[in-house]
Formats: sequence, C-alpha cells, structure tokens
Amino acid sequence: MATRHWPGADRVLPRLSRSADHGLLWFGLAAGAVALGGRPARRAALRGAASLALASATVNTLGKRSVRRARPLADVVPLVRRLARQPITTSFPSGHSASAAAFATGVALENPGWGLALAPVAASVCFSRVYTGVHYPGDVLAGAALGAGAAFAVRGLVPTRQQLAPPARPQADAPALPEGRGLVVVANPGSGQRLTERPDVVGPLRSVLPRAEFLTVGGEPDGPASLEDALEAGAARARELGGALGVLGGDGTVNAAAAVARRHGLPLAVLPGGTYNHFAYDLGIETLGDACRAVECGEAVAVDMVRIRGGVERDERWFLNTFSVGAYPELVRIRERWAPRIGAWPAGILAAVHVLRTGRPVTVEINGRRQAVWTVFAGNCTYRGLGAAPVRRHDLADGVLDVRIVTAGRLARTRLLIAALTGGIRSTPVLGTARPRRLRIGGLHSGAHFAYDGETAPVPGGLTLEKENEALVVYRLPTGP
Repeated sequence: MATRHWPGADRVLPRLSRSADHGLLWFGLAAGAVALGGRPARRAALRGAASLALASATVNTLGKRSVRRARPLADVVPLVRRLARQPITTSFPSGHSASAAAFATGVALENPGWGLALAPVAASVCFSRVYTGVHYPGDVLAGAALGAGAAFAVRGLVPTRQQLAPPARPQADAPALPEGRGLVVVANPGSGQRLTERPDVVGPLRSVLPRAEFLTVGGEPDGPASLEDALEAGAARARELGGALGVLGGDGTVNAAAAVARRHGLPLAVLPGGTYNHFAYDLGIETLGDACRAVECGEAVAVDMVRIRGGVERDERWFLNTFSVGAYPELVRIRERWAPRIGAWPAGILAAVHVLRTGRPVTVEINGRRQAVWTVFAGNCTYRGLGAAPVRRHDLADGVLDVRIVTAGRLARTRLLIAALTGGIRSTPVLGTARPRRLRIGGLHSGAHFAYDGETAPVPGGLTLEKENEALVVYRLPTGP
C-alpha cells in the first residue's frame, strides 16, 4: 500500500483525512443538516452524531488502551502523502474509521438514501488512514466494524421512525386515488413561518398527482379568498367526485380541514406544508411524496378528534393535536407576532423568556377544582416517549385526553422554560397528570386565551373538551413493504 501510487490521491486523501480529525467533517455535515434541513434531516443528523460520539468514546476508552498496537513505520510512505501532524496514540483500532462508519451507518438507519450518499465519503476517510501511513488495514477494518456496531447500539436505545411506525389499526375504508383522481387539495400559502419567499409547492404536486384538483387560498382573483371558503368549496367538489379532501398546510390549516372533512363525511389527505406538521408526522407522513403514496394506495386509518365547547350555544371548535390554557397561549401569540421577522425557532425561545419573566400563574377551575397553575395541557391521545423524552403519539385512536398540569409551585418557571426550549409543553415534568375522556375548564379571568393546534382564541367563559372516538378517516403511509 505504501509503494502504490494513485494519480490525484496524493492531494485529496491527506486533506480528507485531516478534515475528519476530531469528527469535524461529520459534525459539520450534521450542523448543516440541522440548520438547513427539515425534521427528517435533523433526525438523521442527530442519530449520526450520537453514533459517532458513542464510537469515539469506545475507541478511546477501551479499544486503544486494550491493544496498544504501535503505528506503522512512516519511512516507506512518500513524503507528499504523510500527514503534517502524525498521531501519537496507539494504532488499533482506527478512531477516524470508527467515526466515519458510525456517522454514515447512523444516518443510513434513519434514511437509507442519505446513508448511501455518505458511504463513499466514509469509505474514502477509512482508506485515507492506510494511504497516509498512519494505520494498518486491520486497524481500519476493526474501527469501521466498531463504528457500525455503535450505530446499531444507538438504534437499540432510540428506535428509528420505521420501528416506531403508528399501528395499522383501526384501519378504515378510503378510496385509492391513482394519480390523484377524485382528490381536491386546498393549499394554504400562509402556513408556517418563513423569512424568505415560499417556493411553489403546488407545481410539483401537479406533476405527481396530475388528476387532482387544487384550490389555493387567495391564489386566483375569482377563487376563494379565505381558508374557510376554500375548504367548503373543496369538500363540496370532493363529494361530487366521490373522492377525498386534501389539505396542504400546517397544523392549524390541517385542523380546520379536519373539521370540514368530518362534517362532510370525507376522508382527509394531509400534505405537510407548515413549520412543525405534528399531525402529519404522527401519521408517518413526513414528505409530500409520502402523502402522495398514501393517497394512491388508499391506505387509511380512523383517528380521534376533540371537540371544544364554549359557553355560548354553537360555539364549537375541534383539535387534532394539543390544547392549553395559561402561559402557553400567551407564548404562542408572542411567537406568531415575532416569527415573520426573525423566524419561528428564535421567536419561540424569545417568547418563552419574555412570558416567564413577565407572566404570572393563573387561577383556573379544572373539573370543578380551583387551583393556581402556570399552564394546563391536553393532548388528543397519549403522548409517548423513550425514557424521559416524549417524542410522539403512537396511537391516534386511544380514546383519551392526555392532561398535564404545571402548577404554580417550586421550580415551575424552570420547568416551563425547559419545555419551551425543547419544543413542546407536553414534555414538561408536571405535578399532575390524568387520562380522562372529558375535561371541564372554567374560572379564568376576562381576556384569557386558549391555544389549540398552533392557533389562539379568547376563552368564552367555561370550556369543555370532549373526545370523539374515530371521528375522522385519514390517509396514512402503507405499513407493508
């Protein structure tokens, strides 16, 4: 290997090897994915980084101290290929190879396509350690095997999306719509929070679903001017075609569409187009391609909805994800005001700090019991997690509300801040939890607001939350191969 010469490799491989020192190459790729990618990219990057960290710790604490193999002699390696700084640690196993294999394998376990794209880079880093004369081939093979094993170990602790796929039941009947025939999609360009101009997402959908019909809110001079008008027109057209109502937008838009689809007895196709897309992700739909596959296959499930009844007759709303009163609705209102200027995530953090610095606990009656709280959270179905970190709902039709209460006690501000910074009030360590089917909330001060699925509204006196089991049929990604 030392005497072999490959044209071009003398300039490329030493630089590639140096770029991977201390995992900088891989952590840089992970940081770019987190900053610029969506949720799937962030999850793959974090899994790759966690796998790398475990592999590196194992190599440095167990591997090198156990074997203590000397490095190869550098005399036979051409000077142009040698590293400027020769490593001083023992040779077996190769830490660079372990990190490269761990990162690429971790990403591949989350997304095989991205892992395949990283494989040539990881293999080149492994080979560069032999080519530059700092490792024997056996060191590299052992390190790569250890890195791949670390990625599988991380998967054992934190299962991938495929391992946590929502259950297939309760399956429901919905028509298969090849090429979108019979599907009427309502697109809401106002969904999400972005600092740059939103790209056209309806155009690519037309090429994938050429027989679908599209209504864009405010998109045509003679078209629907409001989301409500567009959803009603879309539902009427879908019933006429005997098909389904589709919605392209965030959680607030999807929530509004769900209420219309339920009232018209139509199946709903959710196409993620917002900032967070919680409901779509809990269905296993993370991309527009996932949604298109689900519609064409005709795979569907029945999901629960929650009715919000106000004190006034016919004052009725619905939610699919979460509801809250207290400090969190104020946080949402401030975040929505700041997000167009600085982006959703920075606005959420600054809004949390502002609310916790200026806010006060509220007094509320929960099922007739009066108490001081920072916030009351109610989720549609149980939010589950791995260890102490809730991640998603595994069952969207379990028939219960996930009620969590942050009381005005010791360290309550800190708990609420941690919840806001980690992305969800449902992950707060709370003092009270319950799993009822019905929840009554009253006694709030005049001007109080409640939040539901990213939207806010004033509290109309008392509120009652009621579960409706399997109220809506939605398309989901097929569970089979």
